[in-house]
Amino acid sequence: MKNKKVAISQSNYIPWKGYFDSIACVDEFILYDDMQYTKRDWRNRNKIKTQNGLKWLTIPVEVKGKFYQKINETKISDKEWHINHLNLLKNSYVKSRCYNEVLPFIESLYTTATQETISEVNYHFITKICNYLNITTNITFSSDYNLLKEGKTERLVNLCEQLNASEYFSGPAAKNYMEESLFLKKNIKVSYYDYSNYAEYEQINGAFEHGVTILDLIFNEGKNAVNFLNHST
Repeated sequence: MKNKKVAISQSNYIPWKGYFDSIACVDEFILYDDMQYTKRDWRNRNKIKTQNGLKWLTIPVEVKGKFYQKINETKISDKEWHINHLNLLKNSYVKSRCYNEVLPFIESLYTTATQETISEVNYHFITKICNYLNITTNITFSSDYNLLKEGKTERLVNLCEQLNASEYFSGPAAKNYMEESLFLKKNIKVSYYDYSNYAEYEQINGAFEHGVTILDLIFNEGKNAVNFLNHST
């Protein structure tokens, strides 16, 4: 059987570079978006560097009274959100080295971000940025598969089985709670990403920060951004 690498992760808004490395390392990347939406998390926000320090870019979503809604059920509450985000990005990165080169791409990302749910918007940004970085991994939603109703690790194992995965990749924090033995019983190897050893690039607006949106890397390095990803575990 051909080796097939799979990763499963909740979707984030304009994620950091490590997220795209996670995608690039595998053959199939599943957006685990039938999980419960969590407030003040990475689902609908991320950090950028500004002249006044780090700032959150947050997409407003409908949460009042919707305590148990899933990520793929969470709707955006302000249809004009993308205008404010784009303007703030322009103001913050106007002095970046590749600003003029990448601005048409960034503008196209935001002018076409008209989807209704946070899940759909995140998919829009993730797939378009993957195309820009020449990452060709197939990206699907967990709702495309038949999911078990119970068992945190069991659900992941079952998804991997449906994809005929030989290896499952996860973030390092999962070591604390994931039952690796359940994967091994199904002959699925478990590997963990290593997010250390990233090279620094020519970043503006103060001291270097790794944990910001990948748009920071793209504004500063353009198409050369892919060379600052590790593509390894």
